[in-house]
Amino acid sequence: MAAGDPPAPGLRIRIQGTVQGVGMRPFVYRVARAEGLVGSVQNDARGVTIDAFGPPAALERFLARLRAEAPAAARLDEVHTEPLAGLAPGGFAIAGSDAAGLRRVSIPPDLAPCPDCLRELADPSDRRHRYPFTNCTACGPRFTIARDVPYDRAATTMAPFPLCADCAREYGDPSDRRFHAEPNACPRCGPRAWLTGPEGGERRAPFDGEAVAAAAALLREGRILALRGIGGFHLACDATSSAAVRALRERKRREEKPLAVMVLDLAAAGALAVVSPEEGALLCGPERPIVLLRRRPDAALAPEVAPDTPLLGLLLPCSPLHHLLLADAGRPLVMTSGNLSEEPIARGNAEALERLAGIADHFLLHDREIETRADDSVARVVGGRTLLLRRSRGYVPGPLRLPRPVARPVLACGALLKNAFCLASGGEAFLGPHIGDLENLATMESFEGAVARMERFLRLRPEALAHDLHPEMLSTRYALDRARAEGLPAVAVQHHHAHVVAAMAERGLEGPVLGLAWDGTGLGTDGRPWGGELLRCTAGGFERLATLRPLRLAGGDLAVRQPWRLALALLADALGPELAGLSLSRLPLFRSVLPGEVEVVRRMLSAGVNAPPAHGAGRWFDAVGALVLGRPRSRYEGQVAVALDAAADDGPAEPYPWEVDRSAPVPELDLRPMARAAVADLLEGAAAGRIAARFHATLAEGAAGLLARCAGEGRLPVVLTGGVFQNARLSQAVAARLAGRHEVHGHSLVPAGDGGLALGQALVADAILRG
Repeated sequence: MAAGDPPAPGLRIRIQGTVQGVGMRPFVYRVARAEGLVGSVQNDARGVTIDAFGPPAALERFLARLRAEAPAAARLDEVHTEPLAGLAPGGFAIAGSDAAGLRRVSIPPDLAPCPDCLRELADPSDRRHRYPFTNCTACGPRFTIARDVPYDRAATTMAPFPLCADCAREYGDPSDRRFHAEPNACPRCGPRAWLTGPEGGERRAPFDGEAVAAAAALLREGRILALRGIGGFHLACDATSSAAVRALRERKRREEKPLAVMVLDLAAAGALAVVSPEEGALLCGPERPIVLLRRRPDAALAPEVAPDTPLLGLLLPCSPLHHLLLADAGRPLVMTSGNLSEEPIARGNAEALERLAGIADHFLLHDREIETRADDSVARVVGGRTLLLRRSRGYVPGPLRLPRPVARPVLACGALLKNAFCLASGGEAFLGPHIGDLENLATMESFEGAVARMERFLRLRPEALAHDLHPEMLSTRYALDRARAEGLPAVAVQHHHAHVVAAMAERGLEGPVLGLAWDGTGLGTDGRPWGGELLRCTAGGFERLATLRPLRLAGGDLAVRQPWRLALALLADALGPELAGLSLSRLPLFRSVLPGEVEVVRRMLSAGVNAPPAHGAGRWFDAVGALVLGRPRSRYEGQVAVALDAAADDGPAEPYPWEVDRSAPVPELDLRPMARAAVADLLEGAAAGRIAARFHATLAEGAAGLLARCAGEGRLPVVLTGGVFQNARLSQAVAARLAGRHEVHGHSLVPAGDGGLALGQALVADAILRG
């Protein structure tokens, strides 16, 4: 622009959301150039800021294209514009990042291969043909390779790989899609992959694509492969081979829990499962979670992959290495976590060779180190909306925006099972990756390391800690020990209060709300196990309005693994003296339990010895499922409940009778009338599917009835939370019965189960400390 020219019309555009590390700046640069605009784009503490100058029509088109054509991994939560007058610069530039005041993590989640990189992978004339580590600003590893902030190559595990001349040119060219792609690499300068046996040894040819082809041939022969992925190792085998799947189960000590299956593309997924448009979009999204889908009856898979459930966990390749492997294998592959059950996922080559040697026949290794473990995320679609069951790779460390900023940084340490911690600072919260069950030293060490890395990435130290009420949880002990060592306040948070507040935070609710928090168990303020709660909540406190009638856990936690004990407790409570006149052999469940064991448990229940009452809704699913399906044992958490849901007939079902017992210290949803009617149906030969459907309908109607009778006047919002509401049949039935009387909110990107608990813990602790 010449001196004396009038100021050019312009816009300052501020974009907030997931817009850093996802190719947003090169995208903005290319679109601005295409529209003939001048100005600049820059990362800053809030997101991305664009100063654009040009004709009004071009600015309008530019703004529309930003929203419509943004990179697949970007999420534009807010786009603010304001007029900008001044002298326009001579071109359009990508300005350096403005990190002033930056206190939040600037590292994006790991992203699945983009279409452009996959085209290069398949092109024999491309220099990255069959290179397993190809990536660009729209895809590739991020969080799992980061060692520090700011997120640049020197602070990642790519630091040992200097860029060659061609990669350096791409990295420095704003018009190239690899501009500032920190993991950028090619076969000349980047990581290498190779195949080895359990003995390990130095890396050796064949490398990269040839090594993947050799690994695929071994899988077709029925071998078990350990392969180093994005956030850790996978164990893979031919998903169509019963012998291979049985061998993997036996070696991994995973008896019956379903195994995830990786397929090459959406068409392959559709051949195995029914895939709705929403489920297809979730499968193909850059996060690449395992998606729970309804299996086709004629799916060409070994029955051992997912026994006893109509659901199938499918995922698409999450890295170029996985894409090559699936293409070369030419069949679906089991793709499960690289660990023994109850252990953290392996991430290092030497660690995997030691820990997985008894499981894998061969190892597909590479030399790009994994800094942070990140297991596969798990999701399903309920009512057209994504529901995360496990939030990890692809989603972490994406921030969650809070309804109200916290007054001080808080570290919430989460639960015992399905642990994920949370760091809250300012107006954002960051859930850490899925850790697993904190029941051994190795998992606890993984938890502590992940907490330390996230604090380093956020550049903050917590000024308060939050933990569960239960004093024996390892997460509680960690919080209390650290609080004492650092002189910080530690706040104990009731389990179900935390569940409700986590849902409130995700849905932007400040409260008060009515929360139905239904799960397996959580310690209550009275020192007893809760789990079927109706609470009136704000972040700072709650009132327990009602609960489920408890079932006795004969033998304590053993009753969860042997749900016939819960079924017997249900019968004893519902039938009372009539139980003595019932021949238990008439019920298929008790034909597979030794009479002596039954008699011991009857005495325990009668005397109340080692049989604590538990209000958990999950225990009712276990008891009814065991009784109706004849399932005396559960091999993994939720197995019987999932089977009961799967068995239920579709379509409307008549609820069984139920009552609300107001004579209890807290009003109780009394399901004994339901139990008596269900037993009568069972003895009369009613189909298990009919009884299961009526049980679900009873819980849904009873939940709505509790709200109507115990929640008082007014129409406060209702949130459905806790692991039981991951059951789509139940959550949708409850929501339908409350429609028109209450606004009903559920979870989406924060797990309803214990994986989302820490978010609620952080916000409750903040509210309590505010006073």
